[in-house]
Amino acid sequence: MFSPLIERAIEIAAEWHDGTYRKGRCTPPVLPPASGTTPPGVPAMAHVTTVAMTVARAGWDEVTIAAAFLHDALEDRDRNERWFSRERMAELVGESVVTIVEAVSEPKTGASGAWLPWRERKDAYVAHIEAGPPEASAVSLADKLHNAYAMASSLEAGIDIFTSAPGRVGLTAGAADQLWYFRAVLDATRCHEDPRLVPQRQRLEQEIARFVAAAGL
Repeated sequence: MFSPLIERAIEIAAEWHDGTYRKGRCTPPVLPPASGTTPPGVPAMAHVTTVAMTVARAGWDEVTIAAAFLHDALEDRDRNERWFSRERMAELVGESVVTIVEAVSEPKTGASGAWLPWRERKDAYVAHIEAGPPEASAVSLADKLHNAYAMASSLEAGIDIFTSAPGRVGLTAGAADQLWYFRAVLDATRCHEDPRLVPQRQRLEQEIARFVAAAGL
């Protein structure tokens, strides 16, 4: 049924992620690129929508689905390099949604404003999931599922996702580190016994296995 909260979250996510793209793609574009141009990237909105739809299909409520649509909004800047504040998000969608979004957001910069190393950011994220509510685990599992699926699919298509090239940005960490991260998130969610998380974990495990095979680990 229609949910005004989810509708508002979709509007906010579409506005915030407008003009931003995934690091790469493993599927052909809708139309061939114009002469002299690189193929268009996959809009970031496609990712957050996939995550939200996965959460909805797993049986979670409208607050969790709204948070899934917004799960990257606090940690990713918009196309104009601006940050979305926690306070503004709370004004727009309420404290319950922001609490989940915060729990699935990694810190990007330290107290000095300098960019944090990849492992430090991921360690903090895993700690957030362990300390967060089961709804945050649901969003995180859906997020990592889609990431693992995209990475495995790209590798199976012969795309070197760890190297930058025209139309794509190489991943910051290598295959072994990515595998550690997937497994760390998976384990962090096991502190929650909500039965809805069980099939989500199982599905992520399947994609991790695909990633391991495709990456030759």
